[in-house]
Amino acid sequence: MNWTLEVVVVPVSDVDIAKDFYADKLGFHVDHDTRISDAVRIIQLTPPGSGCSIVISKGMTEMEPGIQKGLQLVVNNVRAAHAFLTERGVMCSPVQMYGRDGKMREAEDGDDLNNSGFIFFSDPDGNSWAVQEITARP
Repeated sequence: MNWTLEVVVVPVSDVDIAKDFYADKLGFHVDHDTRISDAVRIIQLTPPGSGCSIVISKGMTEMEPGIQKGLQLVVNNVRAAHAFLTERGVMCSPVQMYGRDGKMREAEDGDDLNNSGFIFFSDPDGNSWAVQEITARP
């Protein structure tokens, strides 16, 4: 039996601001934007190439906006992801990496970032994300 994670709820304070951030700044695909009533709205968005989506909503969750920490995306080039995000106005960390000593440091030219290169950012509500470079899996 397969168990697949396909949706993660990301609590936000304003669905329109969040939708603009995830769709326009991050490039997530809007799968649907469903208004059930004035009090209930559900928006599902999927990162390009992902099998897992996020749901932002109004009137559907009791979680406090900004409570999600450590959500993680994987890309094959974290430097290109950093450039993409900063060009779209997303405030994110410099490209960082875990060294052999287990400590995080700013990446330098020539560093092999496979499995160890990261950038970090937060959405307008403070839900935090990591972006990891993985070009080969063991």
